[in-house]
Amino acid sequence: MQTDSTAAVQRPLPRPNADRVLVCLSYCGGGTAPFRRWAEVLPPDVELALICYPGREARFGVPFATDWVALRDDVVRAVRGISGRPYTLFGHSMGSWMAFETVAQLERLGVAPPSALVVSGGVAPQNRHEVRTNVPHTSQGDAALVRWMREFGQMSSVVANEPELVKLAVELLRADLQVSESYRYVEGTRISVPTRVLYGVEDSADFADLERNWAALTDGPFQAEELPGGHFYTPELWARLPELCTVPNPDTTSCAAR
Repeated sequence: MQTDSTAAVQRPLPRPNADRVLVCLSYCGGGTAPFRRWAEVLPPDVELALICYPGREARFGVPFATDWVALRDDVVRAVRGISGRPYTLFGHSMGSWMAFETVAQLERLGVAPPSALVVSGGVAPQNRHEVRTNVPHTSQGDAALVRWMREFGQMSSVVANEPELVKLAVELLRADLQVSESYRYVEGTRISVPTRVLYGVEDSADFADLERNWAALTDGPFQAEELPGGHFYTPELWARLPELCTVPNPDTTSCAAR
């Protein structure tokens, strides 16, 4: 019988003998599905591990996290359970802040952090609460949230045509928005691991500001790459993202699409 601790970590293509692990944290309102096909493009010596937040998929019966710290602690427990091998921690959008805070918490606890952090599609944590017109909010009605999910590619036409699935998607997004809105970056929080920032050229934040603000948060090697497309890049690039960006290293070639 699968326990909640094991359900929190999904391995689409188990590779227990792999040398390294790519651990992924999803965006607000998301699950593990958008990352599952990444297992097919990773080299044989890398295993894909997806962290499933409470209240969805294999953890559908687990109550949603009610605030940022609760979700962070849930993620930290899951990541600690798979940290026996070198791993890279990847987070997209809300997942970028969660990945950063997970690394910071692991370092505070004296637990070995990931060998690298890759953050994607997210402004730096200290800028999280700056006013941006394209960010959804719990105060918005269901129709506005559905419209936002459609415009940003978080809701397929298949889901949009099924009222019950739309209802579930909105409920999930609201739960994650509540958590995200409770997040407060603590001044002075820093990490020490090598960090790479990825961001779409058509996304909302100024790349130069984004690069400077993320760079201020790490004492380790740092890279930032501006990639084609918007918040989720292009479909072709999203499919290849792990192939390009598994382990950031200042001595490797650029992670930009090529």
